[in-house]
Amino acid sequence: MFTGIVESRGEVAALDPVATGARLVVRAPFAADLAIGESVAVNGACLTVTAIDPAAGTAAFDLLAETLRVTNLGDLAAGHSVNLERALAIGDRLSGHFVQGHIDCVSHILAWQPVGQDHRLDIALPSEFSRYLIRKGSICVDGISLTVADLHYDHFTIWIIPHTVEVTNLSAAAVGKRVNLEFDLLAKYLERLGGSDE
Repeated sequence: MFTGIVESRGEVAALDPVATGARLVVRAPFAADLAIGESVAVNGACLTVTAIDPAAGTAAFDLLAETLRVTNLGDLAAGHSVNLERALAIGDRLSGHFVQGHIDCVSHILAWQPVGQDHRLDIALPSEFSRYLIRKGSICVDGISLTVADLHYDHFTIWIIPHTVEVTNLSAAAVGKRVNLEFDLLAKYLERLGGSDE
């Protein structure tokens, strides 16, 4: 379980194809503190640490073909910035919202424009997921807990403050860039309890 409050930005050291998918190596400020088998959200996707190199400050993750299919992690290359968050510990403050690290879909940025000191971010909204969003509700974008400011039939708008740009990979945001989306866990359970067969 995560909160969507990005702990730090990491840098991709390598993304190498293997028979079952790929091996992702990330430079992380907290790499030396990790343990094999620990969960880390990388761009919002919950991944398992499979190797650590404290001297190099890197952690490695094995990505299945399915993970590459349903996330934007296959778009990564050496030097790319990724959002990192370690799993929530008992007693931690929940500053964002409940995030599982299970990506629902990949979408793309429609608009990224400065407005005064802030930025307006518009992201395409696949129709099959629109029922999980409400104005002022929570959405996790590349592992960042954000608030929906405006909702349209085919996209949603988020306002981004300078601090968020500074501490996340939104500093490299651009129109057309693919982003991981995880919709609110509570909305999905409420739908299921309401009798949906999906």
